[in-house]
Amino acid sequence: MQRQGALKRQKERERQEKQREKDANRLARRMEKGSGVSGTPGQDPDIAGIVPGPQPTVTE
Repeated sequence: MQRQGALKRQKERERQEKQREKDANRLARRMEKGSGVSGTPGQDPDIAGIVPGPQPTVTE
């Protein structure tokens, strides 16, 4: 019976370690995502640099 308790504690430690690794990975992704290219405040980065009006023709 003591063997079952030891196995249970080991599984719990492994579960906690896996959760710590997942939290660290989440934090790293969040920091990586936040360090992206920042443009002018109040300007949508998807449309930055788009010029309104007629577009130049593409020649091949």
